[in-house]
Amino acid sequence: MRHIAAFILSLLVIGPASAHADAGEDRTGHTAVSAEDAFVQMKRMVGTWRPADKPQSSHRIRFYLTAGGTVLVESWEVRGEPHSLTLYHRDGETLLATHYCPQGNQPRLELAGQDASGLHFAFRDVTDLEPTSESHQHDLWIDLADPEHPVRSETYASKDGIGTRERLRLVSANEV
Repeated sequence: MRHIAAFILSLLVIGPASAHADAGEDRTGHTAVSAEDAFVQMKRMVGTWRPADKPQSSHRIRFYLTAGGTVLVESWEVRGEPHSLTLYHRDGETLLATHYCPQGNQPRLELAGQDASGLHFAFRDVTDLEPTSESHQHDLWIDLADPEHPVRSETYASKDGIGTRERLRLVSANEV
């Protein structure tokens, strides 16, 4: 009898999941996107950006390619000084984002797919984290629906849980 109950339970769980997979969308609302296609989309970010709602801000976010075009670097500067880096690169069938945080930890996020907020990178693991005193990047979204005003959103996690999503609408640093 337990075997029958387990079988029925597996049909209830697997059945809906496979229906979503057939539609190209998983249970979280993500549409599948290949690492290659996502990286091609991300390369549209090459250039220097600033917060759209703060024209006088000293924050600059520069995206550039390195390593023969196989790595996209996201470099943050505050008042002309380096602040943090995020490196995007392929790892087989996925796209990774490794964030080098000013706190000294390095969370790695993996492409989870594309949703209404854009390309979504979800937490995979983190190195050099002091869990009692540091937070770390947990989720990252890059929305390229409007190429002139991309939106970068992120959440951070700490010992208290996952924080609220911070959203940053960008504009070319050359635009006044």
